[in-house]
Amino acid sequence: MLYLDSLFRYNFLGVIFIFYGYGYDPSFLIVIPAVILMIYANFKVNLCIKKFSKIKNKKEYTGAQIARQLLMQNNIIDVEIREINGNYNDNYDPQKKVLNLSHKVYNGNSLTSVGIAAHEVGHAIQHNKFYFPSVMRNAVFPIVNFSSKLYMPLILLGLLFSFGSLFLLKLGIILFSTIVLFQIITLPVELNASKRATKLLIENNLIEKQEIKSIKKVLNAAALTYVASALYSILTLLRYIAIFNDKDK
Repeated sequence: MLYLDSLFRYNFLGVIFIFYGYGYDPSFLIVIPAVILMIYANFKVNLCIKKFSKIKNKKEYTGAQIARQLLMQNNIIDVEIREINGNYNDNYDPQKKVLNLSHKVYNGNSLTSVGIAAHEVGHAIQHNKFYFPSVMRNAVFPIVNFSSKLYMPLILLGLLFSFGSLFLLKLGIILFSTIVLFQIITLPVELNASKRATKLLIENNLIEKQEIKSIKKVLNAAALTYVASALYSILTLLRYIAIFNDKDK
């Protein structure tokens, strides 16, 4: 989540720079629907997290306890659970086989904590079972990590300078397309992790049935942020291509 948010901010700063430095560009209108959806998605997920972080699960399990039980139930014994600093920046590291839970999730017994912890365990199960979209995302990530640092400087240089501008723009767009691919692959991975989470919580009798609806609201709101981010990246890619075509005339 943090990766996607930081990517959005980085790209948006580039958009503002292009708008003022390169001149008014009508293609900017392409990304407006995605920006609106992204703002709404972030508002909704923050609202859901805040609301259900105040409601304890009836069995009062903490996020760490939920994670341990679900890992054991799935015979995963080589994944370490760690408490990390930060605010809902929970994640599963497939390279180190570490499930990182933020303080509020690790120690909290709210419905939000339970849902997020179970979701991250869902990623650990995906890794353990070689879930294909997850394997693809892990394979693409090093390329995306490299591309995310270079694509915007290349695009901006391509717009600012005349010599080699088309080459720089094209290279920047190619690098950015790997990020778009990554976000498209991320969608089924995140949706599947949430589906596994709710199913596992019910099957292992870790929550009451009436609580699942609230947990689904948290996970669905989080999933919407990934949909919004993917849409934003796709439309931004189309915008960059439009700018390239206009400059190539």
